[in-house]
Amino acid sequence: MAARLYRAFLVTSIPHLFILPTITSFTPQFTQLNMSSSTTNEQKSYIDKLALILINSKRQQLVARSYGKEVFYTPGGKREQGETDIEALVRECKEELDTDLLTSTKTPASIEPYGVFEAQAYGKPEGTMVRMQCYRVTPVEAELELESLVTASEEVEELMWIDSTFDRSKLTVTGIMILDDLHEKGLIN
Repeated sequence: MAARLYRAFLVTSIPHLFILPTITSFTPQFTQLNMSSSTTNEQKSYIDKLALILINSKRQQLVARSYGKEVFYTPGGKREQGETDIEALVRECKEELDTDLLTSTKTPASIEPYGVFEAQAYGKPEGTMVRMQCYRVTPVEAELELESLVTASEEVEELMWIDSTFDRSKLTVTGIMILDDLHEKGLIN
């Protein structure tokens, strides 16, 4: 398994400052960032995305593949203007998975932060980074109910439940990072 390096970011787009740990594949350092597009001395640009980590009863993670693409990604997308993270994630999952995360389950569900992952954006010019704020559905009973409810929408060619043995060449870099993190935490096989 490749060694993982960590970097912390000082987030300045909110009224108070805090350190947000982020898993990344780059050398550890402290960088001041704005949550919208920002640059460092390496002139990187950032794509800000949200993603749903969904784990089934077999301890596998849900991934999706869009039409015409060769790699799988963690379901989710970008916020529209004025949306909160939760509103955007619920909308994106309705669009991609034909399921409402908050109202589809018999068990009352909520959406909780999982972590932030950052890496080179798949299919984008070198230096274009994607920053994925990941969330999970809680409680576990609600998450497990979603296993039988999610289906590929018209936007998605294929959904797949994967574990840590999945072929990493078929995942985005952030997808690999998320998969490895879930396995290290004992959440997936």
